[in-house]
Amino acid sequence: MKRSLATITVLSLALTLLLSGCVTETGGAQKVVVATDAAFPPMEFVDENKEIVGFDIDLMNAIAEVQGLEIEYKNTAWDGIFAGLDTGDYDAILSAVTIREDRQAVYDFSDPYVNAGQAVVVRADETVIQGGDDLVDRVVGAQIGTTGAFAVQDIEGTTLKEYDSIDLALMDLVNGNVEAVVVDTPVAADFALASDQFRGQLKIVGDTLTEEYYGILVRKGENQDLLASFNEGLKKIQENGVYDEIYGKWMSTD
Repeated sequence: MKRSLATITVLSLALTLLLSGCVTETGGAQKVVVATDAAFPPMEFVDENKEIVGFDIDLMNAIAEVQGLEIEYKNTAWDGIFAGLDTGDYDAILSAVTIREDRQAVYDFSDPYVNAGQAVVVRADETVIQGGDDLVDRVVGAQIGTTGAFAVQDIEGTTLKEYDSIDLALMDLVNGNVEAVVVDTPVAADFALASDQFRGQLKIVGDTLTEEYYGILVRKGENQDLLASFNEGLKKIQENGVYDEIYGKWMSTD
């Protein structure tokens, strides 16, 4: 959907980011406002304590720690998340955003941080649909405006049914109103394999339909120091093992 997706030199951020966005300096740390659509587990979601948690959040927090940043998260619905960046409501988006050429023409992306191709999810008792080739002439659900929806549109003869959030699409699948759902692999695995809501009712079939990567993004030509800092911090936590710890915590691999 969104699906798959830098490092700050604190002193160099002070002028550039202060002029170009919401970044401020508080107690020696750079404050960066980051938008995320917290309805896409395991990447980002609101837990029982009303806190925004998930892979992306732990990743950004780990990078912030090694880079001397203070992060403020702004929970923003997916259908308006890019518009909010355009108008300067926040400095960056970290929300399982897939790096695509059309998006790169409008925004600047960091280095990729997760490979998350599109997976096909069906009901657990489904026997006919075994992968993407079997979606032709079927009704398939996806979250609106995501790469899952784009992937379905690329399958000739398939009818796309779009939803505001992926859990609504999967609920419609369980209820028999669509025949499959296409969504980013980490999210498919979380819902189909790990969630109490859908465990035992869904399964993933076939190979991924795409190979795609997540990245953090900012306005075109702005906040380059933020992207550089994210990239630098990402490299640091990959080298010190923190990235692997975060991946193991959130990603269902059964």
